[in-house]
Amino acid sequence: MPVSPMDRRQFMHTSAVAGAAVAAAGTVGAAPAQAAERHCKPPRTWSFSILGTTDLHSHVFDWDYYTDAPYKDKAGNSVGVARVATLIKQQRAEKGADRVLLVDAGDIIQGTSLAYYYARVDPITGAGTKGKRAPEHPMAVAMNAMQYDAAALGNHEFNYGIDTLRKFESQCRFPLLAANALDAKTLRPAFQPYTVKRIRVPGAPDIKVGILGLTNPGIALWDKDNVAGKMSFTGLVEQAKKYVPRMRALGCDVVFLTDHSGLDGSSSYGNELPYVENASNLVAEQVPGIDAILVGHTHTEVSSYTVTNKETGKDVVLSEPYCYGMRLTVFDFELELERGQWKVTSTKSKTLNSNAVPEDEQITKLLKADHDLVVKYVNTAVGTCTADLSAAEACWKDVPVMDFIHQVQMAAVATGLSTADAALPLISVAAPFSRSADIPKGDVTIRDVAGLYIYDNTLYGKKLTGAQLKDYLEFAARYYHQVPVGTAVDTATVTNANNFWDYMYDTAAGVDYEIDIAAPEGSRIKNLSYKGAPVAADQVFVVAVNNYRANGGSGYPHIAGAAIAYSSTNEIRQLMIDYVTTKGTLNPADFAVTNWKLTQGGTAVFPA
Repeated sequence: MPVSPMDRRQFMHTSAVAGAAVAAAGTVGAAPAQAAERHCKPPRTWSFSILGTTDLHSHVFDWDYYTDAPYKDKAGNSVGVARVATLIKQQRAEKGADRVLLVDAGDIIQGTSLAYYYARVDPITGAGTKGKRAPEHPMAVAMNAMQYDAAALGNHEFNYGIDTLRKFESQCRFPLLAANALDAKTLRPAFQPYTVKRIRVPGAPDIKVGILGLTNPGIALWDKDNVAGKMSFTGLVEQAKKYVPRMRALGCDVVFLTDHSGLDGSSSYGNELPYVENASNLVAEQVPGIDAILVGHTHTEVSSYTVTNKETGKDVVLSEPYCYGMRLTVFDFELELERGQWKVTSTKSKTLNSNAVPEDEQITKLLKADHDLVVKYVNTAVGTCTADLSAAEACWKDVPVMDFIHQVQMAAVATGLSTADAALPLISVAAPFSRSADIPKGDVTIRDVAGLYIYDNTLYGKKLTGAQLKDYLEFAARYYHQVPVGTAVDTATVTNANNFWDYMYDTAAGVDYEIDIAAPEGSRIKNLSYKGAPVAADQVFVVAVNNYRANGGSGYPHIAGAAIAYSSTNEIRQLMIDYVTTKGTLNPADFAVTNWKLTQGGTAVFPA
């Protein structure tokens, strides 16, 4: 039977009591062996493990709320902490629970309809519904049950505002770490920078394990509306240089970092910030005294990656366990006792695939009721549609489903413009977030719309000149590989040039233009016009754009510093749901016409 959200505390208490009873029974049975140990020579070597997850994005079960079906991808992956919990229990059973720590590298409370429900529909910060107290966040419930020791903050922890994050923090029985998240006024840590855990060794000193958490500097851009004036975010290398020596001075035998930051030294935001986005490799290379790093943020699998520290010549092991609970990283440490102090002699890492195990029964009992509630919510019909609207070709062709996003954005911005700004031409930019999105002909549900707009972005209206708009679109056109005239265009390979992913690629509505993929980067935008007339360099437009892009996300030119004509705290996804609800019926003929196309030397690649 699933456990009601209101009965979780009793269930957890009962489970804890039962667990304590088992532990007590085990202690009594082991007494003779422990007595014998006291007369034995103390151990000179010891081993323990740190297990790591990252970018869980509120995936509890192996379920896709957008398709209303079990998660499915071409690689046969499974998602959800319920499966990871089984792997963790196996590791604890194999190695001994006292030799295993569990850590996460961030992006926990955003990413699924389950996350959205407990942030916006029945928020954990609210007063509750029908006289009941506000709910506990399902991820806090799950991670408490799984006995996490620490978690770093991810950038998406800030998507719903600091109050929601603080409430989630209060519900966790483990610290949320972020040494480089500072109070904007005092410049003191806004969250706990590190924690120290002890591995008990019979007859020998405890092994002290320091865990330092670092988050992503990009939060200052991506969630500017939520953190500006409240928190500031410094570089990972800079803060690691401050805290790693401090942890060593405290007597930590092992220093372990959990970074919500990739390991290739790149940044998606160009020169907007002075700090590197994916800096874990730089931390390992430049900061002495680190043994291993759990990496997050980039949604890739790196079982084991070694970086040599420039100062000490010591190898640092890094690992990133993919995302959504698809993998679990296992760091194995071997230590030797030298002159009364433990020294690391070996560090290895590997990843385990969660698709090899079933979901954990305890997590299922705790969260099945929450899951069922959200499934019911996302399957609520909000209107109808006169035609099937697919996003399958949205990355290389003008398709009506993208016009739907543009139409909603422009309609919302138009309602909040001043008289002067309302006289300016209004256009929209938006990215094709999901190629699998589809709004079906017939009934349209919340999950249909949510599957098209998967991020919790809010809406801006910003002013760009015609020259700046052309620069913006040229930047977007970097998304395509150059394909010379006369060469066939393969849709499987033409996109994602320059590591420019789908969520980074904006199309524009309200203007007409061509993208000549036969031309070199920087000179691809042709025939840019507005209402049949060429766009003048000094012509001013109001551009409807999401907050991520408006604040500098993906490094687009001009937009971050552009004048603001409109802003709202309403999520674009909810605006889309409200649009369908109000209209009743979606008809592609009602959408604003987006007239862009790919060409090769002036010839359309995909004729209308």
